[in-house]
Amino acid sequence: MLDHLINGATVVDGTGAPAYRADVGIRDGRIAVIAEPGTVTEEARTSEDAGGKVLAPGFVDPHTHYDAQLFWDPYATPSLNHGVTTVAGGNCGFTLAPLHPDRPGDADYTRRMMSKVEGMSLVALEEGAPWNWSGFGEYLNALDGRIAVNAGFMVGHCALRRYVMGEDAVGGQPSPEQLQQMLDLFHRAMDEGAWGLSTTQSSTHSDGDGEPVASRHAKPEELLALSRAVAEHEGTQLEAIVAGCLDQFSDDEIDLFVEMSAAAGRPLNWNVLTIDAAVPERVPRQLVPSERARKAGGRIVALTMPILTPMNMSLGTFCALNLIPGWGDILGLPVPERIAKLRDPDVRTEMLRRADSKEAGVFRRLADFGRYVIGDTYSKENEGLSGRVVRDIAAERGQDSFQCLVEICANDELRTVLWPMPTDNDPDSWELRRQTWEHEDVMLGGSDAGAHLDRMCGAPYTTRFIGDCLRGRKLTSLEQAVKMLTDDPARLFGLIDRGRITEGYHADLVLFDPEAIDAGKATLVHDLPGDSPRLDAKAIGINAVWVNGVEAIREDVVTGAVPGKVLRSGSDTRTVSTK
Repeated sequence: MLDHLINGATVVDGTGAPAYRADVGIRDGRIAVIAEPGTVTEEARTSEDAGGKVLAPGFVDPHTHYDAQLFWDPYATPSLNHGVTTVAGGNCGFTLAPLHPDRPGDADYTRRMMSKVEGMSLVALEEGAPWNWSGFGEYLNALDGRIAVNAGFMVGHCALRRYVMGEDAVGGQPSPEQLQQMLDLFHRAMDEGAWGLSTTQSSTHSDGDGEPVASRHAKPEELLALSRAVAEHEGTQLEAIVAGCLDQFSDDEIDLFVEMSAAAGRPLNWNVLTIDAAVPERVPRQLVPSERARKAGGRIVALTMPILTPMNMSLGTFCALNLIPGWGDILGLPVPERIAKLRDPDVRTEMLRRADSKEAGVFRRLADFGRYVIGDTYSKENEGLSGRVVRDIAAERGQDSFQCLVEICANDELRTVLWPMPTDNDPDSWELRRQTWEHEDVMLGGSDAGAHLDRMCGAPYTTRFIGDCLRGRKLTSLEQAVKMLTDDPARLFGLIDRGRITEGYHADLVLFDPEAIDAGKATLVHDLPGDSPRLDAKAIGINAVWVNGVEAIREDVVTGAVPGKVLRSGSDTRTVSTK
């Protein structure tokens, strides 16, 4: 007997093949039958009419930071709401394990680092996760049987360094003995199911003390030793971040990526490829590592987002503005001193100069303050400004845009919510995106879901992209859009029997209304442990989501079931060779 029968759906199977109508039956967590409508004779415990609806494989998000959130939110919201059934975590060199059993302070260090570098609520990290593990396998076991999505995790380089080197991980170099201990620890983590190595050398990544995170101190020899270790395990990967990911790679960064992938004989993915027609030289430069890697026996995949991700900023809390060269020192001051500095015309002039300099890289896009929209305000002086564009307010007041923005924020003691309007929303940029998506080493993803919780909301990229393909710009077909969200990332990670609607595959499925599918506006909610805030967005037009054959979402509401699986390398993933 079938557990559930979906009748008359328009099946988009994830392979890129033309859509077709079919009945799809689920049994024991897998797709048991795909047949012409009305021809299934086997009885089903439950069934539904899916006429006019599209049935697709569950979406696979290749870059998330749900490592902690899954403990207090096993549904990985809002990703699951938007049809994501499998998430890849443990990215950018940051994981919650391993933790040294004899140094309980390492857990506090890790929490503070994650709060700073990935914008997670420190209170939520402290109250929402049990922190009762030491080894990486113990961390995975703590999630087993209690999550509603499938989740796989890289092991973070920072955690490996901290475990072996203690406080010397920041600023120090491992002795030969310590490097061997790190490799032994890494092998153990992969034996226990880690998907491979994630690391960062990015200048934007600092720990809770404001120091460069541990992996930023690693020399190429250390990175290559760890990469070679990846090659010894089935179904493993590399993920890495360097400073040039945000704008354009240096020659040394290209060399490092190519050597790491070739040494591992495994794909290496990085994020995020920013596509802007105003900087036409960026995309060709960012794909040089991919071209060179293929010649060297490796493969390098760039992740890029197919939507413009809403960003919520403030002069009062850490956000992307802090990453503009020279701005962090000012925005890190106590609020009264910060306001005084920001009101100094000479300080503002220098800040604007630095923001528009070549060294600001991709953050130059944030420097057009006239394009910002005022969000929530908190003072009588700012009543009526929410929703208005700064340029218009500045013109009324006879101020330049940055001065106007500073005064508005100062009235709210810097709590004002700011929404920067994207500068790359022009037709030429969208055409460049369409062309770039067709490259064999470019993949959609990079949501950062689970991180930067009150600053951005990338999780809904799946529904917003499909809605755009059906009713908006229509830059690609529905079949290709689904393939890019399902089979492509599943194949990159070597996921076994996932990413397609095929008999025998795991029944990770999403049913949606093609006339309605979209994502709602990002809104600030307070539903984290400790009443901490995050941005959320409603899923529109998603009728149901199944994970391993069990209904997990119905009409944008979680069912309470937790059918997800912790996906371990070797058993749930197969090796994707680059040879």
